[in-house]
Amino acid sequence: MNIFTLDPLSTRVLGIFRLFDRESLDLHALFEAGGNETAERTEVLDAVEGLVRQGLLEAQGGDFYGLTEKGKRVFRV
Repeated sequence: MNIFTLDPLSTRVLGIFRLFDRESLDLHALFEAGGNETAERTEVLDAVEGLVRQGLLEAQGGDFYGLTEKGKRVFRV
């Protein structure tokens, strides 16, 4: 079993998928986890890249990202 910890922003990014009840979202929707300022959007991009590296999200082309099976398990109870 892989155990990992997520920083608060990464948790919020993954939470956007749950909020919208979607398995795939574009960056514009994911920016909702951060805010409207350039620095905040940069932090969201960094969080998304980290989630991809951890195997929780996958790039789907363009500016879309999707939950992997591992990412879906984060919020399963």
